[in-house]
Amino acid sequence: MSEPLLVLKGARAAYGGREVLSGIDLTIRAGERVALMGRSGAGKSTLLGLIRERIPEQVALVPQAAALVRTLTVFHNVYMGRLDRRSTLHNLRTLIRPAKADIAAVEAVLGRVAMADKLWARAGELSGGQQQRVSVARALYNGRPVLIGDEPVSALDPRQGAVVLATLAATHGTLILALHDIALALAQADRIVVLEAGRIVLDAPASEVDPARLRPFYEAA
Repeated sequence: MSEPLLVLKGARAAYGGREVLSGIDLTIRAGERVALMGRSGAGKSTLLGLIRERIPEQVALVPQAAALVRTLTVFHNVYMGRLDRRSTLHNLRTLIRPAKADIAAVEAVLGRVAMADKLWARAGELSGGQQQRVSVARALYNGRPVLIGDEPVSALDPRQGAVVLATLAATHGTLILALHDIALALAQADRIVVLEAGRIVLDAPASEVDPARLRPFYEAA
């Protein structure tokens, strides 16, 4: 078994005086594919934020909203995945006249999510599903070993979502994903962690969980 990538013990989080997470004990090891599940408001996004805060230098992020700069091209939005690893001068030059090597690298990544033909399109012109795939491409281009995704395929159909998650798994050694699609989570993750009212109520290998066990966590409270 690999060494722990991160360990949370009794972790808590609150917003505006309201407790969102409490008593979170969670260990994640390198190489795991973890699906965080639970109804809206259970604390999944907050937990992803806590995890990212602990290992920021290792994380590539696909946020819940695509978080693209709508006035910039798809190329520039994906290129942002490595802004912090390039010099300020190189980044300024790229805004005006990108280098051929950078264009080729970004185009190759976009090809992995079937978006290479949109390289020079404005992000604001894309559909919701296309914007989400560009957000995924930015994380692929980032290349760091841990992929944190907050509903990273929610705007895609199940077939497209499965392809995108498989692509992320091939690039990033560890996946920690908030997912709402039960079938997709069971097919793509090797571990299921369910949150309810800010607490972990289930943490088990995906092979030991079936849809019937998860459905009650999505029924109206």
